[in-house]
Amino acid sequence: MTGNVNLFENLPSGAVPFDEVALRLHPADHVGIAKRPLQAGMTLEGAHGLRLPVKQFIPDGHKIALEPIQSGAIVRRYGQIIGFASQSIEPGEHVHTHNLSVQDFARDYQFGVDVEPVTLVPQTQRRTFRGYRRADGRIGTRNYIGVISTVNCSAHTVREIAHAFTPERLAGYPNVDGVIALAHLSGCAVQIGGADYVLLQRSLAGMAQHANIGAYVIVGLGCEANQIADLVSNYHLNGDAALTPPSLTIQGEGGIRKTIQAGIEAVEELLPLVNQVERTPQPISELTVALQCGGSDSWSGVTANPLVGMVSDEIVRQGGTVVLAETPEIYGAEHMLTRRAVSREVGERLIAKVRWWEDLSERLGIEIDNNPSPGNKLGGLTTIYEKSLGAVAKGGTTPLTGVYD
Repeated sequence: MTGNVNLFENLPSGAVPFDEVALRLHPADHVGIAKRPLQAGMTLEGAHGLRLPVKQFIPDGHKIALEPIQSGAIVRRYGQIIGFASQSIEPGEHVHTHNLSVQDFARDYQFGVDVEPVTLVPQTQRRTFRGYRRADGRIGTRNYIGVISTVNCSAHTVREIAHAFTPERLAGYPNVDGVIALAHLSGCAVQIGGADYVLLQRSLAGMAQHANIGAYVIVGLGCEANQIADLVSNYHLNGDAALTPPSLTIQGEGGIRKTIQAGIEAVEELLPLVNQVERTPQPISELTVALQCGGSDSWSGVTANPLVGMVSDEIVRQGGTVVLAETPEIYGAEHMLTRRAVSREVGERLIAKVRWWEDLSERLGIEIDNNPSPGNKLGGLTTIYEKSLGAVAKGGTTPLTGVYD
């Protein structure tokens, strides 16, 4: 080699304005967030005489201590508790998993104190989108044919059926957005009528009856606990006799290859029917939008999630509905949602779900703080509290009107 590559040669050094390289999100925060990697030896200068020597390398998006933090003391970001110092932390030091941990703390559960009535956009001024109106009046944003497995044993089969319908094969059906496999890892070795069984059937029925599904085929093994006939009967999936879902079993068809072929033929029979439904202008008030995190890092709660929250607020103003999913990922931030609950009952239902997760975690011998993944932590998130505070931003500012299982 003729030379060395210095990955940090373009990083600022010496005295640098704090606001150019870091953020303090709330006046009560004990930490700042690095906008770019900060080298040890830099000095960050800011308002009110701030002069902060950087004592350790701070990766982009990670936290830097802005003041002395004693061991056991609360650490705040967003003005909220994100954890407790597991050792004393000096100003300018990196704050992360090595010196920040979680412990239980009393949330300030207030109910409805931040509820502000939503001013709905007048009907005549509401925006529209191009969606699919179903026979029951619901509106879909997609027009899929679903291939649903009742059991993990048929998961590969439903995927092979769906994979057969390439864009080229669907070219003659412009109103069909795709054929999708809906597979899972359960369906057998469960108690019929038990909690796992009911949850699985309810989930599969919810997928089958989703407004984005124009039609579906159900595929099982044949001998599983989650029998097709029981699923159809328990959740009234037969509906209109003309639309009774085709169903197949691998054992009944005589093997996987024959079932794949039969499944392809069943989908082909559904294509002309599903293709009859066209996109038409529909009011945003018909939308129900589910919110979910993925690949979160330290910036998610500063950039993407607040933007999603603004969109959520606008959807509600237009008469639509937004659902904040992933209850374990509001843990430590649920008190911010109870403040927006339309009633004490709604707020207490949310707290009850949080307590359920705490109880489940204790019985299983796990910690909810295990939720942040290695990728989350690499991106600067340290604790479940910190992750949750960013996650709830997706829900915007409008009232919390219900909590559902």
